[in-house]
Amino acid sequence: MYGGFWYHIRHAFDHKDNGLYKIIAINLLAFLVLMVLRVFLTIGGAEEVYRSIVSFFMMPASITRFLMQPWTLISYMFLHEGFLHIIFNLLFLYWFGLLVQEYLGSRKLVNLYFLGGIAGGLLYMVLYNIAPYFSDKVDAALMLGASAGVYAIVVAAATLRPDTQFHLLLIGPVKIKYIAIFYVLIAFANSAGSNAGGELAHLGGAALGYFYILQLNKGIDMGRPIQAIGQFFEKLFTSKPKVKVTYRRGPDSGKSASTKSRPNKTSGGSSSTQEEIDRILDKIAEKGYDNLSKEEKRKLFDFSNKDV
Repeated sequence: MYGGFWYHIRHAFDHKDNGLYKIIAINLLAFLVLMVLRVFLTIGGAEEVYRSIVSFFMMPASITRFLMQPWTLISYMFLHEGFLHIIFNLLFLYWFGLLVQEYLGSRKLVNLYFLGGIAGGLLYMVLYNIAPYFSDKVDAALMLGASAGVYAIVVAAATLRPDTQFHLLLIGPVKIKYIAIFYVLIAFANSAGSNAGGELAHLGGAALGYFYILQLNKGIDMGRPIQAIGQFFEKLFTSKPKVKVTYRRGPDSGKSASTKSRPNKTSGGSSSTQEEIDRILDKIAEKGYDNLSKEEKRKLFDFSNKDV
């Protein structure tokens, strides 16, 4: 891709339909802020202050505490404290997220991330309050990390394109359905260990990713509410350009305007209609961008760059 990975991270918020890099950028920024706070507050003898700040954004298992901090259902999925934790999460998010974004688009990838994180957070809270194994840990249990959202994207990608292959170091080509199965089995095996609650949240995200694709194949997008909220904030923080149009009406202005408003379909560079573009986008969703003909790619490029 043009500019490389770090270019897209630096300019994540300069472009639309860039959900994958926006999510990665937010995670990296939150990690850096927490790291700086931890270092300075710990050295300054205020480690408890740091713990209070972090816990304010972490997902609690206690229902009572959650009702007092409902924003944690979203904020927890952007927080990491360990280098290995964030590195592995973001690597899997990037590898599988590229595939999801290519076939489903940026908005659906964002839907998956948020829905997976929400599903994981809710499952975490429910199980901590009903399972005897967690009965003495509910009040103190807190969770952070992008893993539930990442699991949703990994499983969604494997459900969408199960036979796509990734080339793994020392192993070679492996179908992503096997990577996803192994990934889920690890979470299940560790769901009775020291990080039991977190691993159960991972399984919640994985289940959401699988169910999301099944529903999408039936024409049902479970992420529409997430998308609507995102579009609301997008419009809220996007400044509308002030355009002032002045013109002088002449005797032939009506004829001239009507002539210019019609695309010239007889020339070699004919305009693409919305129906043609919709058909091309459907083909990308079904078969991928690489399966487009040169003419279809040209039409898509011309349409995306034309003045409106």
